[in-house]
Amino acid sequence: MDKLIWQGLSLLLGLGMQADNMSLQVSSREMRAIETNAEYFGIGLLQLMENAGRCVAQAVMKRFSNVERIVFFCGLGGNGGDGFVAARHLLVQGYNVTVILAGRSRDICHSAAAQNWRALKAVVGERVCMFEVLDSSAIPVVGADVVVDALLGTGSKGGLRAPILQLVECINSLKAFKIAVDVPTGVDSDTGEVLSGAVRADLTVTFYKSKPGLVNARGFVGDLEVCDIGLPFELERLTGSGDVGLACKPRFSDAHKGCFGRLLVIGGSSVFSGAPALASLAALRTGVDVVYTASPERTAHDIAALSPDLISVNLSGENLCRANIDELIPYLQMIDAVVLGPGLGLKAETCDFVKLFIDHVETAGKTLLLDADGLKAFAFCKRPLKIPLVLTPHMGEFEVLTGKRLPENIVEKTDIIQRTARELNAVLLVKGKIDIICSSSRIKWNFTGNAGMTVGGTGDVLSGIIGALLAQKTAAFEAATAGAFINGACGDFAASKKGFHILASDLLEWIPQTCTDPMSHLKVQHHSNRF
Repeated sequence: MDKLIWQGLSLLLGLGMQADNMSLQVSSREMRAIETNAEYFGIGLLQLMENAGRCVAQAVMKRFSNVERIVFFCGLGGNGGDGFVAARHLLVQGYNVTVILAGRSRDICHSAAAQNWRALKAVVGERVCMFEVLDSSAIPVVGADVVVDALLGTGSKGGLRAPILQLVECINSLKAFKIAVDVPTGVDSDTGEVLSGAVRADLTVTFYKSKPGLVNARGFVGDLEVCDIGLPFELERLTGSGDVGLACKPRFSDAHKGCFGRLLVIGGSSVFSGAPALASLAALRTGVDVVYTASPERTAHDIAALSPDLISVNLSGENLCRANIDELIPYLQMIDAVVLGPGLGLKAETCDFVKLFIDHVETAGKTLLLDADGLKAFAFCKRPLKIPLVLTPHMGEFEVLTGKRLPENIVEKTDIIQRTARELNAVLLVKGKIDIICSSSRIKWNFTGNAGMTVGGTGDVLSGIIGALLAQKTAAFEAATAGAFINGACGDFAASKKGFHILASDLLEWIPQTCTDPMSHLKVQHHSNRF
């Protein structure tokens, strides 16, 4: 991890924003993002797996000092890898272990798990037995004093299939003390639902935080032990590659136009034409299927000439006004989200348009992002909306919106921003040296980006990225969080090629790579000067 990043982390983590107001539970998708972010910040999956496996081994050693038979039932993913590590640690302590793998070892799909399987396989002998079970007929007959269930982890959903189902039945049939790794196999870690049977554990050793479903499935969980695996809670405050993974939808082969959202971008004026075009092009690069860019007539002609990829909607007049609403209402029935504000201008008639059109967006039940002049106009009529709302001000625009000047201290600044988020029932992304993203209950800080991004237009690119994610039905907070990371990372990629003499349009070409491979940002992060 770059020294500069760790300096920034040390700065933030020393500011007193600890885990006291964080949730005591974590969902499976949130945990997946946290683990991916940990890797981004230099805490490798192999390291986390080693810590998790050691916790399981210690749970055995604390309760059983002289048992003869410990059997591990392991899957092909990360949960199985935790089991391999635990078996190795118990072997070192003099225990005899048997490992039953649910499938072929060559099909282990987790790189850290595969590495730990190889380490254990190398010492197979008198005290280590290993079996690969391809179907239920190959399940060995074993006796056990302690059974460790490491078949499926928190990401498992739906009913169990062979041979996992038969292995679960085998575990439950054994007269042994049963320990589940992270979550009993067959229990949905988010809901506690059991569809086709589950391991009835005497003890569940879970990691980092408890999982919501463990409360609802106490009859399968047994005693619950939450173990530290070396993940600081403060990592939950920081954006990373895992947040991009949460927000970006996977593509499927039979997708058709509209599956990945339709976005309406409204902006432009007699003075500004580039801003809505940048937002629209950024949205297309982020993966939205269709973008309608609505602007006053002359501006719309300029936008149409910029790129054949843009669908330009010509609105009457030189600036947006009340009369344009009837022209836009049909589009509200066609789209999934609206970006309102880039290059809009602040004529009195335009501010009047913003107030009235927001009412129509709310009535239509569409997600809304307000940026730039759209934000400033909203300041005159601000109120909580009944739709998902994202606001993306810089510090000056925040002062216009709220009448409050933000302090320099990041904790105090974050507190004020979050209070505003609660008051407006919105997600706020306040752009700056450190981007601050707040909902009524969640906080994120983003460190991607660099001083070259003070150039005009980078905020419009950000709006387009977030708008595209919103149109793809990504939750507002997750869209804003991922958007901040992606936008800043694209700026860092551009700076790595051109220095700080970048244009907002330079960011566009890097959006696809950042969306599909956000970890690649590690190669260019030293261009950030945010610390």
